[in-house]
Amino acid sequence: MRYTVLGKAGFEVSSLSLGASALGGVFGEVDEARCIETVHTALDHGINYIDVSPAYGATRAEVMLGRALRGVDRARYRLSTKVGKTMPGGPMKPSVFDFRREAILRSLDESRARIGVEYFDIIHLHDIEYEGGRHIDIALGEGLETLLELKAAGAIGAVSVGTYPIDLCRRIIENYPVDTILVHNHYQLNDTLLEDLIPVAAERNVGLINASPFAMGLLGDREPPAWHPANADERALFARARDFCRERGTSLSKLALQFATQHPGIPTTLFSTSRPEAVLQNIAWHEEPCPRDLVAEVQAILAPVLNRDWDFANTVG
Repeated sequence: MRYTVLGKAGFEVSSLSLGASALGGVFGEVDEARCIETVHTALDHGINYIDVSPAYGATRAEVMLGRALRGVDRARYRLSTKVGKTMPGGPMKPSVFDFRREAILRSLDESRARIGVEYFDIIHLHDIEYEGGRHIDIALGEGLETLLELKAAGAIGAVSVGTYPIDLCRRIIENYPVDTILVHNHYQLNDTLLEDLIPVAAERNVGLINASPFAMGLLGDREPPAWHPANADERALFARARDFCRERGTSLSKLALQFATQHPGIPTTLFSTSRPEAVLQNIAWHEEPCPRDLVAEVQAILAPVLNRDWDFANTVG
């Protein structure tokens, strides 16, 4: 496991990090004991950063993570959650966005209570581009100002944004005082646009957090979820890549994990699971060198969808 200082956040993070969305049942029903074991397995094997959100499973992920972290020395891990996006109607119901000061303060108080911690190392403004981008101005105005005040008071560690559009990421890095930025689905086998931001972030000492190494299921070893915006022809390309990897004696998910986690300019990559054996498998894959010749062959298969811009804002809660 590699450890790298995460920009202006100022602390080291493991090159693999644990996303807790799966603990909230986002990818299917979960078992509490297995979820707890998943978190403990990650911590016991060198993963030191965990990310969650009240939107994952309509707060269920935070509750489950809190149960897993009960009794765990707080010095063993770095923790982030998100503000601005909730699912008050329950899982798979419409999201509600509110980046005003009072909503952020209330959300943080509720997250602290659910997880059982007093302090978050990073707070991300969550999915600010959703609903046609109408929340961007208030998120980067009142929302960001609120987080900066909390940071100055010592109530939180680092200030961040979690978002998808690469042009918005660049705008934030270049113009706003963020310490880190969480970017999903832009450094994986089928999308390498995050590479364009590496020098920009490095110049400003903004820590990059890469998320979704498996492309929200497209790069897995099973069919991707029905809600993914990829159409039938695009899904067929990923199925071809899946079959090709099997013929070469490996798996698409292994290659995807290796590719996404081994760029020296990206401090950490989040993956999510509720299975302890998946944690161990991902760590083992990560420790092996990435076969660049195979990457080139798979990317040739995926050429029609390389750097394809998916409409997640209208398909994923």
